[in-house]
Amino acid sequence: QVQVVESGGGLVQAGGSLKLVCTVSGITFRNFPMGWFRQTPGKEREGVSCINSGGSTTYYADSVKGRFTISRDNAENTLYLNMGSLKPDDTAMYYCATVAGCNAQMRNLLGVWGQGTQVTVSS
Repeated sequence: QVQVVESGGGLVQAGGSLKLVCTVSGITFRNFPMGWFRQTPGKEREGVSCINSGGSTTYYADSVKGRFTISRDNAENTLYLNMGSLKPDDTAMYYCATVAGCNAQMRNLLGVWGQGTQVTVSS
């Protein structure tokens, strides 16, 4: 079955950086667009960024554009999110998933979520 494991979150001061890592098993990773989502208590999960299967096309939500960079290593079945110039508003649980539609309407294609990794940005 599909398994997704996110890591790399933590507590950081505003202006700092973090690198999130997502490893995926149970699928042919290189065939799937992948994305990062985030969620805060009481709010819906939102798409942050996604990347096509080959890694040549990316999408970023306006709120993170210019600060976050998504990338993937298809040989290692791994997805990354480099987060810079972090703001308190970036505080959330971050999840990765296969996506349908790498755009503002991105959604979880296979319906599988990992446990997420918590990012907390202090002011």
